[in-house]
Amino acid sequence: MRVLVIGGGIAGTATALGLCKAGLDVTVFEAHPDTAEDIGAFLTLASNGMRALAELDAAHPVTAVGFPLTSLRLLDSEGTEVAHQPLGEAGDPVLRYRCLRRGRLNAVLQGEAVRRGVPLRHGARLVSVADGPDAVTARFADGTTATGDLLVGADGLNSTVRRLLRPGVRPRYAGQRVYYGYTGTAPPPGPQGAITMVRCSAAAFGYAVSPAGETYWFARTGGDPLPAGAGAVPSAALRARLLPLLRGDATPAAGLVAAADGQIMVTDATELPLGTAWHTGRVLLVGDAAHAASPATGQGASMALEDAVVLAKALRDLPDPQTAFAVYERHRRPRAEHNITVSGGLSRGTRTPSGPAPAMGRPAGPDARLLRQLAWNTPLSAVPPEPH
Repeated sequence: MRVLVIGGGIAGTATALGLCKAGLDVTVFEAHPDTAEDIGAFLTLASNGMRALAELDAAHPVTAVGFPLTSLRLLDSEGTEVAHQPLGEAGDPVLRYRCLRRGRLNAVLQGEAVRRGVPLRHGARLVSVADGPDAVTARFADGTTATGDLLVGADGLNSTVRRLLRPGVRPRYAGQRVYYGYTGTAPPPGPQGAITMVRCSAAAFGYAVSPAGETYWFARTGGDPLPAGAGAVPSAALRARLLPLLRGDATPAAGLVAAADGQIMVTDATELPLGTAWHTGRVLLVGDAAHAASPATGQGASMALEDAVVLAKALRDLPDPQTAFAVYERHRRPRAEHNITVSGGLSRGTRTPSGPAPAMGRPAGPDARLLRQLAWNTPLSAVPPEPH
């Protein structure tokens, strides 16, 4: 079985690793001309994401980059610590949360796919998909085509595959703007390996300090969606827009933003509607292309990694692609849509200065159902158990 994977980001390369491990012939097509190692903000991989990477035999290359997070602490608007607890499966070095730059994770996963012999074609911008009774053909902007038995759309929030198949389905605003930045100096000392969430009066703020002393931070603020072209606003202007929302509180947030070096990024928190179709014919969507959620729970990348494992198992264990796609969806949709709902609720809960903003949702640890889904040597059941 030959599978075309559209998108060489986290979801696409992880999917390729899973399909390769399951014995399928897979090729990845990425629109960007290189690994895009310097593009994008940072992210956290949760313990469930690290577990999925371990099942793909890719956890160790990822733990070699970024830094571990072992606890979560919460500060109030006065800068007082009001909670501090372990984060995820902190006792297992492989399964600890990991903080790293998105582009760096892309580069590591792409390198691992190439090392295993997966063809990865850069500069391949998809323009059309022809889904036929016997094969599916992708056509690219340079005039080339590729034909396979299946096509997986792993091309992110603004998926071309989804737009071609479901032109009426578009991401919608989830109620927040999200800022990301880096500061070369650390705030006042805190516990090593902690991610700190701050309940500011007019924003939700979070930061983590790398072993080298660089602070990775984000801020989520309420307001209208960003106007067109807002992503190109200079960092100085973004800093000036964000600081007034933070300076009214006695927390490290304003100081970190004021001292930020390098680029500050801002984006809308967006999500896909519940019930979005994930597959038709020989084409399936995974990751953000299928079930993008606002970033409030910090689960987007980890959900994509889970998808990769479960899809590979479905195509390995079930008798035909259509059955595999349907069973994959029955296993994945309840969990993915729960994340959309929870994360969207957190985003819409951020309020203006009239009230405090929540910090971040922390999903429960893996239950037995998820462990069975991800365990590579456990066959994927055609009838998944009902979600709790």
